Amino acid sequence: MTRRHDPERRQRIIDAAIRVVGRGGIAGLSHRSAAAEADVPLGSTTYHFKTLDELLVAALRQTNEGFAKAVAARRTLMDPRTDLAAELAALIGEWLAGERTGVELEYELYLAALRRPALRPVAAEWCEEVTELLSRRTDPVTARALVALMDGICLQVLLTGGPYDEEYAREMMARIVPGA
Repeated sequence: MTRRHDPERRQRIIDAAIRVVGRGGIAGLSHRSAAAEADVPLGSTTYHFKTLDELLVAALRQTNEGFAKAVAARRTLMDPRTDLAAELAALIGEWLAGERTGVELEYELYLAALRRPALRPVAAEWCEEVTELLSRRTDPVTARALVALMDGICLQVLLTGGPYDEEYAREMMARIVPGA
């Protein structure tokens, strides 16, 4: 029997895992649920991802790209003439105002690293990537503090269901940015 060539199968499984977690949380993800969602045989998920943690790592890596890409794409963040705190506060507002399920999913996978050590390096990659991007505009210590503050603000909004207060975020970030 000839094996069918399906070069996008691995990506379809990752996308399916993200949808499964988005609907029912990490507890609802299994090789079986990912296979059913991707419409592939169960053996395909275990072929591409030997463990569930491997699948979660791939899903986290893909979802983590969202905010880092938004930071990288926002050219005004790197312009020394712009107010860094105001730009970051606006960016967070746009991100939180977007597809809320995607934002929640990104944080759910990110926080899963607390209990799943295999996810920790990927969670750290996100922090390092955004810190590196912001370090182009400020020093690395300030960049790391900004990432921690943005993370905290986003978590508070997501966990409380409260509205995002852009002015508060701008003011808090301005307290961290030298000369703001």
